[in-house]
Amino acid sequence: MAATLRIQSDWSRALSRDEGEAWLSCRSPGKPTLYGSVTRRGLSSDGVPDIVASEGFVVGEVTKKSILISCPHENVSTKFLAPYTSFCRIHQKSITCLDISSGGGLGVSTSTDGTMKIWQAANGEIRRLLEGHVYDVNCCRFFPSGLVVLSGGMDAQLKIWSAEDASCVVTFKGHKGGILDTAIVDRGRNVLSCSRDGTARLWDCGKSACLGVIADCGSPVNGIAVGTADNSLNLGTPEKPPSEREVGTEGKILLLAREDKKLQGVGLQSRQLVFLFVGSDAFNCCTFLSSTYLLAGTQDGNIYQLDVRNTNAPIQVIHRSGAPVLSLLPYRDGFIASQGN
Repeated sequence: MAATLRIQSDWSRALSRDEGEAWLSCRSPGKPTLYGSVTRRGLSSDGVPDIVASEGFVVGEVTKKSILISCPHENVSTKFLAPYTSFCRIHQKSITCLDISSGGGLGVSTSTDGTMKIWQAANGEIRRLLEGHVYDVNCCRFFPSGLVVLSGGMDAQLKIWSAEDASCVVTFKGHKGGILDTAIVDRGRNVLSCSRDGTARLWDCGKSACLGVIADCGSPVNGIAVGTADNSLNLGTPEKPPSEREVGTEGKILLLAREDKKLQGVGLQSRQLVFLFVGSDAFNCCTFLSSTYLLAGTQDGNIYQLDVRNTNAPIQVIHRSGAPVLSLLPYRDGFIASQGN
């Protein structure tokens, strides 16, 4: 497994002053971690920071927004990018979930400060405060239209909000524990939720009703993802014809990231088990890379890549640190992962 090169502090702040310093580390599995630092000594004539590295590290190309650093001993290099912009006034405490509308104009986020807000993605200006959940709001996401928001909270309620006037248009009740994640089926006539009560449920937005329990795991379900299944995959057959209110569930598979170290695949329409994979620790999150490949992250820092057609063994296991993998997002030809460090 390749070595990992990290900057251990907010280097964009540390190096934005006339003089600043940020800590480096290079970790290779089975070897002692190499530590060092990068220091800014001022500006060059064209306004680019003059940066040097301590012994064992080499600074390559430097721009006003990026630094290329290598560790020759481990034959690894990484380009570190500064934030394009930062919004510091939306929340007062840690952000627990966020989403951006399909058009890119609006953001929605929840925080440990107890608030859920809609804001302008261009400048961070707060547009709406969404109030109505009791206790913490765990998850939020835009519908494909970008005009409606879905949220789930520790109050075991699932809510749908208007992004235009902040009104709560629908509240779903049925879970017996806090809601931990949500998913939207196609355009959003149906939505999904998972909970500390161990269940994943399918809801009809038009009738404000639960269409069924997709899975009852007997263990908290920390994350879910829905995707179109590969044609060769047997998703099972429903025991009875689905409700006419169930829209877009055919040919879909639902992933469930479970607290009991299991990743489960279920036919969304059939409610039948497709696979059950056991990992190294509690699964926190999951996502699809394609109709064939999926990712799932664990509390002990593993990212599993699996082929849904054969989940007996993972395609690869990525382990960069022991910090919990908190979220996964497909991006271009790869993915983005966030960890608890």
